[in-house]
Amino acid sequence: MTDLAAGTVGEGARRSSNRFVGALVSGENALVALVLVGIAAVPIAEGLLRVFTNGSISGASTIVAHLTLVVGMLGGAVAARENRMLALSTIDTFLKGNVRATLHSLTFGFAAAVAAFLCVAGMQWIATERPTGAVLVYGIPTWIVQSVLPLGFGLVALRLLWAAGASWRSRAAALLVVLASIALARFEPIEPEKLVTPGLAGLFVATLFGAPVFVTLGGAALILLWGSGDGIGSIPIDHYRLVTNPTLPTIPLFTLAGYLLAEGGASKRLMRVFQTLFGRMRGGPAIVTALLCAFFTSFTGASGVTILALGGLLMPVLIDAHYKERDALGLITGAGSLGLLLPPCLPLILYAIIAKVEMRQLFLAGVVPSLLLIGLTAAWGIWCGPRIERDTPPFSAREALKALWAAKWELALPFVALGTLFSGWATPVEAAAWTALYAAFIEVVVYRDMHPLKKLPAVLVESSLVIGGVLMILGVALGFTNYLVLADFPALALEFVKQHVDSPWTFLLLLNLFLLVVGCLMDVFSAIIVIVPLVVPMGAAYGIDPLHLGIVFLANLELGFLTPPVGMNLFLASYRLKKPMPEVYRAVVPMILVLLVGVLVITYWPGITTWLPSVFKS
Repeated sequence: MTDLAAGTVGEGARRSSNRFVGALVSGENALVALVLVGIAAVPIAEGLLRVFTNGSISGASTIVAHLTLVVGMLGGAVAARENRMLALSTIDTFLKGNVRATLHSLTFGFAAAVAAFLCVAGMQWIATERPTGAVLVYGIPTWIVQSVLPLGFGLVALRLLWAAGASWRSRAAALLVVLASIALARFEPIEPEKLVTPGLAGLFVATLFGAPVFVTLGGAALILLWGSGDGIGSIPIDHYRLVTNPTLPTIPLFTLAGYLLAEGGASKRLMRVFQTLFGRMRGGPAIVTALLCAFFTSFTGASGVTILALGGLLMPVLIDAHYKERDALGLITGAGSLGLLLPPCLPLILYAIIAKVEMRQLFLAGVVPSLLLIGLTAAWGIWCGPRIERDTPPFSAREALKALWAAKWELALPFVALGTLFSGWATPVEAAAWTALYAAFIEVVVYRDMHPLKKLPAVLVESSLVIGGVLMILGVALGFTNYLVLADFPALALEFVKQHVDSPWTFLLLLNLFLLVVGCLMDVFSAIIVIVPLVVPMGAAYGIDPLHLGIVFLANLELGFLTPPVGMNLFLASYRLKKPMPEVYRAVVPMILVLLVGVLVITYWPGITTWLPSVFKS
């Protein structure tokens, strides 16, 4: 009887604990979704007030910028909670048993230590900000909102510790790594500069075995700044300065619009449109694949949503059209990043912010190069596709019109995004907010694919998770970039290049080779933050048009989605289409060669980039 009573009490305690944890998760999800809604609502209200009353919301841009900081940190914490932070390597998946468990525990212990140090750096920064008495808006002290930065990193550190293993022994081992790291930094038994090389080596190993990207970049910044004696206090300052950039809210807003499309019925309706228009010609399914993927990627930011949303739809279409399975796999994997140069794709926005080029002009510069890459992809698909069968039904104008009418609201989305922006009626952030609102309206109200209470909140949380993961990477990456600036690396690199490279054409060739290597090792967002500040002065020294340089840079990184070891499309295609990685590698080789031809054309024919901006020069 005693044992039965004890068991009943234990079961009740577990149920209470589960309810408590569930309530915390629900509360966290509700908060991050509400903040994301606020990022869209404030610019829309500001735009309406300006147009109809010539009024404004006091401090609107400041409010939106700091809401972006909040959604970035809380979204990153949600990503850590769900164990879905972006990693550069998944080599640990090839290991088994105790070896894998041990390495996983140590890796996540190292990652938790980096997050803990970033939390400490954030708290040190808040301690210096609080006495200033700065006010954000409406009497709210600035430091209160800024405190979300150390809070977010602290939550991530705890969740990385929890994810270190399924047993308390594994988590205890990870905690020992954290405590040992803190003791090493606090008491300095060894001079910091002597620990830089071992620290970076440990970071490399942790990255190899699955540490998140923000750990790699943030850890490098921490180790290098600590070893040089500069202190780690600049990292949260850099993070805050980047994430509260007035233009940066366009990234979460366009990401939200892309997720609303992907989670609604847009993919099927758009698929039907392109199928009726092009599906009956030779290579038609390949043309459909290229166009549909480009459309989705332009709004989802090449974040992998395209392959996840469309891969399962497109693969059966290509197979039914008698494409070889390898060709179909390669086509879907390669097409997953098409649209990276089409506005309003997120890398275009981020490049404009970091390189300080006019966003509207960069949007225009990417259109023709993007169409070139889409055309080359479609042409390859036509060439490798089967000949059209005699019994294929002819093109039906009636079916095409019905498909176009059914998808008319989604097809109007680019006009909403770009029309509001290029008309001058809205700022970039307001245009992004109207785009997100329009996408929500058509999916929830017009098509009713998304229940406003059951499904929409989940989409908001999913978007916040991706946004948080990306913004956390961007913030710590800027800390690493600024270490390079402190070390005078850009000036040294520029001097070296000028001494050894005479021609701008040679420089562009070397830049292509360099960026292909970068694309093999770094995701596109990290590459923009870290590499652009180094490359832009070099381009200026050789007289290369800033818009041309930007499109060359991004076109090369588009290939990075396909190149091992960390090409994101490779992992996503393997996961979504259930194919082993070696098979994906082999399948994607022709697409890499095709897109490489396009990149070389873009590089050595500047007019393809600069023509459209010159026509619509602001």
